[in-house]
Amino acid sequence: MSDTEPSLIRLARESGAETQVAPLRLGPRVRELRKARGWTLEQAARAAGLARSTLSKIENGQMSPTYEAMRKLAEGLGIGMPQLFEPPRRQQVLGRMDVTRSGEGAAHPTPTYEHELLAAGLTRKRMLPYRARVRARSMEDFDGWVRHDGEEFLYVLTGAVRLYTEFYEPVEMRRGDSAYYDASMGHNVISVSDDDATILWVTSLG
Repeated sequence: MSDTEPSLIRLARESGAETQVAPLRLGPRVRELRKARGWTLEQAARAAGLARSTLSKIENGQMSPTYEAMRKLAEGLGIGMPQLFEPPRRQQVLGRMDVTRSGEGAAHPTPTYEHELLAAGLTRKRMLPYRARVRARSMEDFDGWVRHDGEEFLYVLTGAVRLYTEFYEPVEMRRGDSAYYDASMGHNVISVSDDDATILWVTSLG
């Protein structure tokens, strides 16, 4: 494997379309921020140094605030100006679920690992879970470090492994041991038990 994003991670990133972001309306956003603090219109207007009527008109979309008014609003709410324009997080419950039966994951074998991609039926995932049988027995089995965007969680299911990372000493891990690390840091895993070890990997995708 080269110093590029592993094909399994790249496949997961490319499988979903780009996230669609709804246009932001400033008035409802200001009201949301005010109510999140439990403030009345009077309290928020006082904190921002604005007239109550001005703040009411902004929240109801009856006037477009000047730059100076937006600056005062941000300061009064104790946030940075960009946060006034961040779209609110989606509130609806999606209720997504995908069950992968034992041995039914999507197989992605490589010379060093035998990956089994889990939850393959879901697109636009924020995490990539996969089980892997570790075939590699030495660092010489790899073509350099594996590295990719995001963070990664490793949990040893069976056997024993040695986790090599770019900036730390190698760590031997056995069944039940786990590690969490920055995946942009070079990392490789080898089996050190008689049989190939199996591990669970969960990689962030966003």
